[in-house]
Amino acid sequence: QVQLVESGGGLVQPGGSLRLSCAASGSIFSINYMGWYRQAPGKQRELVAFITRSGSTSYGDSVKGRFTISRDNAKNTVYLQMNSLKPEDTAVYYCTGAPTSWPPRWDYWGQGTQVTVSS
Repeated sequence: QVQLVESGGGLVQPGGSLRLSCAASGSIFSINYMGWYRQAPGKQRELVAFITRSGSTSYGDSVKGRFTISRDNAKNTVYLQMNSLKPEDTAVYYCTGAPTSWPPRWDYWGQGTQVTVSS
């Protein structure tokens, strides 16, 4: 029904920046929310940010002021701009989509992309 493909992960130095992309295809008109989760080794999976159909955004406390979620409707793509990266940001980042209004039901998931912040 819906396919999500992440890209843009890689290795970056502390203080650097990286932009992740999530391209959506299929029945994307059914998606009300798009978000980014991350999971680091030994840690619980956490919601990084999400954006609603109307464009409202929400961020986890650990990334507020550093990360920005955005969307390009013409390209059916959601982005996560990550600035001032810290080693603690190292994780696998997953794109996710939810078809319901509230609370989000994260039914659709990408394959994940590795982000490593290290000197």
